[in-house]
Amino acid sequence: MQAVHFGAGNIGRGFIGSLLYQSGFHTCFVDVNSELVDVLNEKREYRVVLADESQEELIVQNVRAINSALNPDQVIDAIAEADLVTAAVGPNILPHISGLIAEGLRKRLTQSGRPLNIIACENMIGGSTLLKEKVYEKVSTAEKDFFDSLFGFPDAAVDRIVPNQSNEDKLMVKVEPFYEWAVDETKIAGGKPPVKGITFVDDLTPYIERKLFTVNTGHAVASYFGYLAGAKTINEALANDQIESLIKQTLQETGKFLVAKYPFNEEEHEQYIKKIIGRFANPFITDEVTRVGRSPIRKLGANDRLVSPAKQYEKLIGETPIHLAKSIAAALQYDYPQDPEAAKLQEMIHQDGLQATIEALTGLSQGTSLFNEVVKQYEELETKGI
Repeated sequence: MQAVHFGAGNIGRGFIGSLLYQSGFHTCFVDVNSELVDVLNEKREYRVVLADESQEELIVQNVRAINSALNPDQVIDAIAEADLVTAAVGPNILPHISGLIAEGLRKRLTQSGRPLNIIACENMIGGSTLLKEKVYEKVSTAEKDFFDSLFGFPDAAVDRIVPNQSNEDKLMVKVEPFYEWAVDETKIAGGKPPVKGITFVDDLTPYIERKLFTVNTGHAVASYFGYLAGAKTINEALANDQIESLIKQTLQETGKFLVAKYPFNEEEHEQYIKKIIGRFANPFITDEVTRVGRSPIRKLGANDRLVSPAKQYEKLIGETPIHLAKSIAAALQYDYPQDPEAAKLQEMIHQDGLQATIEALTGLSQGTSLFNEVVKQYEELETKGI
């Protein structure tokens, strides 16, 4: 079986590529990083090391790579012949790979007409749907009908911590043992891709929101409170009992509305929270708080990991979420000078004032209970600290 995977970075190699190999696929990585592409083609294998006491290694073989900037025709040919296409390039890059995918699918129509699934494994809601929209912008109305009958773009929810790392072996990737990959089976074309580790579900939304508002929310909370406390890494932040308590209380708020909104078992979700916090504290993963907390303006968005669960909690539970409001306030105080968004955020607060900045970035309306609580928590953090 042949797979084409866009994105030869740490997540692509350490998560998706690893599972594809273990499922019997020969994987062609597509990337614009010439160094990575050249080394993959030279070695034809790489190591994935578990970040735990075992330090267990897996040698991922049967791999090659194509530089899409230099050899786009080769990418098109690979897609035309593939049994599965996946991507882990980041939400902003999905539109940039859509043209090659459209050409590959167009060629596939003329060559074999075999069904194919294209799965975007991104940290976002509806990644494959977005990719499909961008692909369909590049094909004719008549082609769309053929595409609809043969090609699936099932959305996915993915979760695995793969920290930034610098290894002497340029292809080696260190990953945490835990992973989750859920795929919407209702949008699959043909048979389900035979990938070990995928959980096929008929409603992906609960899994996406559970991940986003537990893992991503918790990670952000750890980074912003950790930064304010002077911690350098996430596991160092978790060693601070006060920060660990703040994370736990915040995730209990997100958990309360998730259990109210979806058919999650309350006790099982509490265990899920404990598992997530344990992952953050993993001493074998060194993840800088400034990496996890980067781009605070995006993370303060109305539909992102802090504001969205706060609004949903208020709506479903009928109370103001104190700890989520405190987490939003901590994000507003993130002033790491090397982060362009952090610098812009502090400039906005300085020039426009705190309340105008909160309203502009979060979409929360001045005078509402949640808005007032964020302001209150911000002022308390300024005067008392965490």
